[in-house]
Amino acid sequence: MIKKILIANRGEIACRVIKTARKMGIATVAVYSDADVDALHKETADEAVHIGAAPSAESYLVIERILDAIKRTGADAVHPGYGFLSENAAFAEALAEKGVAFIGPPVGAINVMGDKIESKKLAEAANVSVVPGHTEAISDPEDAVKIANQIGYPVMLKASAGGGGKGMRSAHDDGECRDGLARAQSEAASSFGDDRVFVEKFIVEPRHIEIQVMADKHGNCLYLNERECSIQRRHQKVLEEAPSPFLDAETRKAMGEQAVALARAVDYHSAGTVEFIVDKDKNFYFLEMNTRLQVEHPVTEFITGLDLVELMIRVAQGEELPLKQDDVPLNGWAVEARIYAEDPFRNFLPSTGRLVRCRPPEETATVRVDTGVYEGGEISMFYDPMIAKLVTYGADRDAAMDEMARALDRYQIQGVANNIAFLAALCGHKRVRSGDFSTNFIAEEYPDGFDPRDAPHDDPHVTVAVAAALHRAYEDRAACISGQVPGHSHRVAKEWVVVLDNEAYPVTVVPVQGGFDIQSGDKRMELRTHWYLGKVLMEAEINGQSYSFQVTRVDVRYRIIHSGTEAWALVVNPRVAELRHHIPDKPPPDTSKLLMSPMPGLLVSLAVDVGQAVKAGDQLCILEAMKMENVMRAEKDAVVAEIKAQPGDSLMVDQVILEFE
Repeated sequence: MIKKILIANRGEIACRVIKTARKMGIATVAVYSDADVDALHKETADEAVHIGAAPSAESYLVIERILDAIKRTGADAVHPGYGFLSENAAFAEALAEKGVAFIGPPVGAINVMGDKIESKKLAEAANVSVVPGHTEAISDPEDAVKIANQIGYPVMLKASAGGGGKGMRSAHDDGECRDGLARAQSEAASSFGDDRVFVEKFIVEPRHIEIQVMADKHGNCLYLNERECSIQRRHQKVLEEAPSPFLDAETRKAMGEQAVALARAVDYHSAGTVEFIVDKDKNFYFLEMNTRLQVEHPVTEFITGLDLVELMIRVAQGEELPLKQDDVPLNGWAVEARIYAEDPFRNFLPSTGRLVRCRPPEETATVRVDTGVYEGGEISMFYDPMIAKLVTYGADRDAAMDEMARALDRYQIQGVANNIAFLAALCGHKRVRSGDFSTNFIAEEYPDGFDPRDAPHDDPHVTVAVAAALHRAYEDRAACISGQVPGHSHRVAKEWVVVLDNEAYPVTVVPVQGGFDIQSGDKRMELRTHWYLGKVLMEAEINGQSYSFQVTRVDVRYRIIHSGTEAWALVVNPRVAELRHHIPDKPPPDTSKLLMSPMPGLLVSLAVDVGQAVKAGDQLCILEAMKMENVMRAEKDAVVAEIKAQPGDSLMVDQVILEFE
């Protein structure tokens, strides 16, 4: 029996494993880097061991340091989480040599399935449907172009050891193929230490649907239904759900049986995920097998009632699975949203800094929050910028989606940019709600990126009513401070003007029992709430409809967040509203001659020199952030006047890289 588990990971997944281990009465050990000295997983575990500097290549990816932590703490098992060393066969072998249980699959399965080229060959041998393509690694751009033309565009260039969207590029012509190969190789080498890339056919209108498998060491192997993961941005999953709104029972069974056949072909045990690409006619093709726990495993746990981490631990102890295939439940619906520290209004650039406010919605039977951060903690540039996984459950898909929308409204984050506005827009999008989407959905619906106008917007009178109620509350407090009775003083006016998006809305506010009655033009708004000053979350009913707002006062304006949209309202007396048009606008600074870093990251390379003339579209430099390479190009014809940063420099947001004449 396992007595002490070392979690060779960090963040939310480390906290997740600790939670189940504690439930099972098993002691836990966390490992942490310099950047994680105050991290939640370190504080949550029973013991913690420092393993090195902030970069993962100097800490979480160093096998010797993990082994040393095991020796120092006497841990008899390791759970690798996902990422880092979770699919590293050398790590699993090193643990076996030390007599330490690896809470994961056998080394042989990791080796074969960790290599996309070899796994595809094995899948073919196991009579599993595979995507047409070239199963040998390529390194020469002209070879890639030749093969792509033989297969037929569009094609996908994929790192053999890749995952998480890294080392992947789609190509629709020879030029994109050459450039995509270089970028895929570079990212693969940087992220996985393996620059092998292969080419396969890119399926048009595809859906990304994966099958969760679980196997023990006694020959029992189950599929635990499917997860729909088609809503992706740059091959990174954004929203996941279980089950899929696209599959029927027959297709689910066929995919599940093929996933089990593949697992049996490599004598698999533990949790694993077989990913398929499914076309519009429900033809499905093997994509890859992840020999680890998936980020999105909570949606499977909701619909099956199973704890996948607990099953992994029990399998590692040699226990048999407690159920058979016919016993696997499929109850209700679950949705997961990945909340990231990234700015959706600036092309999803990662954001770093302190979480000044971080208060998730209350966890209930239908709301779950998996997180590895806390209020006051830091989002580091060294790791994935995930803040949390928000998971909701309902009796059916609409109920789960509605619960997600409500939970997003209640998630309070300040201090770093976040993608809640984007997630809220997705949850409300008619195509998402109808289940009519593919992996191309985000590119199709947001071809120019996400814009504030794309977010769901309320009737402006709803926001006006909230602003007016807020202002009345502040005015009443001021009256109390001055010794007057709120609502009975000439100093507490009833009539104001709310300025919202440059529009003026005259309002009349009357306090009533449990809230306010607000008249805005011909709109009457009955706002009822138990909110009080100093509270950020306002739960309210407006004309009988329930809302959740996040409200703060900043200087003289009110910041109101709902459904991911942010509104700034100014409440003034009618005379001030008349005069506001006479206030001149301050022009923004001219940055047209500067190339500035749009994100915190590492300057990998410069492609220009001082005095060089560049054309619009020419490559200027490459920035790496969160292990993803970003090519920055000239927006117009120009001449480089001065270089302000050098390759190897760590850049801050808006730090100047180049200056043009």
